[in-house]
Amino acid sequence: MEGLAVNLDRLKSNIDSVHSRIARALDQAGRPPGSVRLVAVTKRSPAEWVEPLARLGVVDLGENYPQELVRKYELTRALEPAPCWHLIGHLQSNKVKKVVGPLGQALVMIHSIDSLKLLDLVGEAALAAGVSPAVCLQVNTSAEPSKHGWTPESLLADADRIAAPRGVPVVGLMTMAALGTTAETARGSFVRLRELRDQLAARTGRALPELSMGMSSDYETAVLEGATLVRVGSALFEGVEG
Repeated sequence: MEGLAVNLDRLKSNIDSVHSRIARALDQAGRPPGSVRLVAVTKRSPAEWVEPLARLGVVDLGENYPQELVRKYELTRALEPAPCWHLIGHLQSNKVKKVVGPLGQALVMIHSIDSLKLLDLVGEAALAAGVSPAVCLQVNTSAEPSKHGWTPESLLADADRIAAPRGVPVVGLMTMAALGTTAETARGSFVRLRELRDQLAARTGRALPELSMGMSSDYETAVLEGATLVRVGSALFEGVEG
């Protein structure tokens, strides 16, 4: 898809639609406007689409793969407004230093910290590089064997070690609903994450304001259940090629 042109009118229409649906969900939940941040997932989209997104006001961009994140950062680092990059996919231990440091302050958040070991490695790399990306802890609320992350039980058991000082701030939790779920059947995973965040906050004495949950098929339900970050890809890019 590299080099593919984008239909700006369709992209703007899609962005407006997603923002409108988020706003309706916030209103329905009795939450204040603007309390959810849209992270546009650029996975499998060409780097040339980053500039139109930024021009249309979408500067929080999420990538699943560390090497693709670095590549797109390098290709778009001179843009104004500058993109704010989020790593939302699995981060292997041997890839930590390839993204924490080289992107500088452009890497604003890692959503997918799935173990204490990885949390420590990211903290060490951040201190060495003089950066401090926020991090969310990934929790496998659907109990799917294929998913990374803490179990609900192990997350709470690790509360004291999670609360220890590090080079990065732990700001919240992240989850993904089970494969094949509908917007409604995904609700349980989102409720569980919110409950776990509240329990972990109480045990650690930290606010943990962020809940990264909800994708194109279920982000409205996630907003109803307290999401502060929604990771949306296909709903933004449907029909924009050319």
